Amino acid sequence: MTETIAEIVAAHRAGAMTPAQTVARAYQRIRDHNDPAVFISLREEKDAVAEAEALAKKDPAQLPLFGVPVAVKDNIDAAGLATTAACPAFSYMPAHDSTAVARLRAAGAIVIGKTNLDQFATGLVGVRSPYGIPGNPMRGDLIPGGSSSGSAVAVSAGLVPLALGTDTAGSGRVPAMLNNIVGLKPSLGLISTSGVVPACRTLDCVSIFALNVDDAMTALAAMAAPDAADPYSRNRPLAQMTGFPAKLRLGVPRDGQLIFFGDRASEQAYDDALQRWTSLGASLVGFDLEPFYETARLLYEGPWVAERYLVIRDLLASAPEAIHPVTREITIAGARLSAADTFAALYRLQALRKVADRAFENIDALVLPTAPTAYSTAQVLANPVELNSRLGTYTNFVNLLDLCGLALPAAIRPDDIPFGITLLAPAGQDAQLASIGRVFHADTGLAMGARSLAQPPLATLSTKLNGDEIAIAVVGAHLSGMALNGELKALGGRLLEATTTAPDYKLYALSTTPPKPGMLRVAAGTGTPIAVELWALSAASFGKFVAAIPPPLSIGTVRLADGRGIKGFLVEAVDVGAARDISAFGGWRAFMAEKAAL
Repeated sequence: MTETIAEIVAAHRAGAMTPAQTVARAYQRIRDHNDPAVFISLREEKDAVAEAEALAKKDPAQLPLFGVPVAVKDNIDAAGLATTAACPAFSYMPAHDSTAVARLRAAGAIVIGKTNLDQFATGLVGVRSPYGIPGNPMRGDLIPGGSSSGSAVAVSAGLVPLALGTDTAGSGRVPAMLNNIVGLKPSLGLISTSGVVPACRTLDCVSIFALNVDDAMTALAAMAAPDAADPYSRNRPLAQMTGFPAKLRLGVPRDGQLIFFGDRASEQAYDDALQRWTSLGASLVGFDLEPFYETARLLYEGPWVAERYLVIRDLLASAPEAIHPVTREITIAGARLSAADTFAALYRLQALRKVADRAFENIDALVLPTAPTAYSTAQVLANPVELNSRLGTYTNFVNLLDLCGLALPAAIRPDDIPFGITLLAPAGQDAQLASIGRVFHADTGLAMGARSLAQPPLATLSTKLNGDEIAIAVVGAHLSGMALNGELKALGGRLLEATTTAPDYKLYALSTTPPKPGMLRVAAGTGTPIAVELWALSAASFGKFVAAIPPPLSIGTVRLADGRGIKGFLVEAVDVGAARDISAFGGWRAFMAEKAAL
């Protein structure tokens, strides 16, 4: 079966299926699914098929999404389809595609239609829309999750393999959990929000729903680039995925800090997920979650509600009845906030960001429940604000702290409710989260979405250099899991492989603070093979990295055991002095392990 993006593109390139056939299949599945609340509007099928047929004139090898049907949340502009933000009175016809949609089309994707959402992307439940409530295909009585309800359902139900959502407070993650799919919330500014109806303009991002992590990253790579039309766009190169790191450290909240609102099944599922991580080789490190909870409260109790108010204040003044009553109640509070309130909140947020930065000094990523529990549609309709707030327990703080996130299926509970976890890391580490998340998802063996689709085998990642990338051999604290590895990741570095040098080097423990190794070249064959890792950096990142290297270290050409010559860390004989020769350990990691054991 051709269900994932990778499978569909491979079939199209091989001629086993045509893009037009795949698009027609999507429309037939939409008819068969027969839930009018999933899509707010659909393109004419003949127009989408014609666009798919026109792809035959292009080079399939240059189109990473060659013929892939995609659904778009209806607060993101797509030419030819009205943008409603789930409010008919707000509806307008965009003059052109949003930047995100334009980039998907340029990569070969075919837009099918616009999906339903919590009105003005305000909500995590998926029930606040005049266009109906999309049915959750995993369990019919459950909410679909919001605000990107239709997009998540469309992927889970197999209507399309890819859908765009948006995420300000969790709208790209909570629906992913409730629909047993992957939800990728990229770093702020990585995907342009030009052509997106704002919720909180300073915090919004376009998110991605897919069946697996590799598909989500393929879509992210197609859209991630700076955009002059978006003042919040960032020039942040997207790294390639790497192998599972040797020393992965995952942050878990300290005892007693997690909240599940009495849901023992979710609590057990989270504990099981942590056990899976340890079986994969990760170390679990406790951290203080309380500052993150405080940050989360700022989102709706602080001045960011005013951003939501700004978007619809004219409509609130002229036709308040056109706005969903819960959305109206939440948003109108933004009119009462003062400039003093805003600055006080900004000052507190800056302090909390510093606390969060310190939390990441000793861990690679946080692993949290995507949501603490799940609710039925009836429960949410009876208690719309409180239950919605509970669902954002582990999501509301993420964009305020400028983190990237990856929501992953973790289990199907005994009551058939999906449970998921989310990986979080500082901005710019999207590829790192994907690299570890794909391994976790595959290890669960869970079916994808609601159609019991078996996960395909994990694709082999390329260890080749791409574009202007330069390989660098690291030997000390920049190794995976060690103190300075974050510097490489922050520059978009990706791990290529772990290997050893030729037996032409000696390793010394230099008398520096902090401790550093110095690798000295000696006569060929008279040294020891030293363990190193090869990392790929873009040319620009390589230049930044090398410029920051402190003396007595320098960059030279390191000869590897297989004869390759790679740029890497070296030290000159004059700088070794009386430093201890630690060559017998075969590498810095082994030396530091023994030192820690003493």
